[in-house]
Amino acid sequence: MTAKLSNAQIAWRAAQDIADGAYVNLGIGFPEMVAKFQPPGREAVFHTENGVLGFGAAPAPGAEDWDLINAGKKAITLKPGAAFFHHADSFAMVRGGHLDVAILGAYQVAETGDLANWSTGPKGVPAVGGAMDLVHGAKRVAVITDHVTKDGKPKLLQACTLPLTGVGCVTRVYTSLAVIDIEDGHFVLREKLPALSFDDLQAVTGATLHLDGAVADLITPEL
Repeated sequence: MTAKLSNAQIAWRAAQDIADGAYVNLGIGFPEMVAKFQPPGREAVFHTENGVLGFGAAPAPGAEDWDLINAGKKAITLKPGAAFFHHADSFAMVRGGHLDVAILGAYQVAETGDLANWSTGPKGVPAVGGAMDLVHGAKRVAVITDHVTKDGKPKLLQACTLPLTGVGCVTRVYTSLAVIDIEDGHFVLREKLPALSFDDLQAVTGATLHLDGAVADLITPEL
């Protein structure tokens, strides 16, 4: 297997597709990194389920105000024009279709767009949280993830085996090896690492990769 992208590089690639002025919710953990990599000249408006719209970068160590946190309990800063609101109002924004993009992590993604991102199996703690609302409230749902599990098994599958967060909700997956769209119940390969052959990528993907035109090179900066 060729070298793969780091989490920061995956997050950078996902950030390049966020339109200027988009209202964006980032999942807890790895997806929060996307906020660091907004392209020059573009500014997203970031939303957090616990009631903040328009938060900024993480504060410097030691400068945290612990009254200002995101849904993952991490310290945040505020941008000019930021707003606070009730938790219920935050979810009304989600359920009302007012978010342009939700970017989440995943344990599994099916070629039909089904997402499993909240349970690690029988011993997992049930904690689907706001993800179930986000995947059906946001106008576009993208996933960022390693292409395979820690033991080398595919995360992109014909069908998820873990409990579902949402059905038919994911439209694009950014992985450590490729950028893949989900269209008409199929994985459509858009970009891959230049050093990785199509056959090698297919070998670590649990469903058929389809082609629709040329496949671009997946190139990111060193981060």
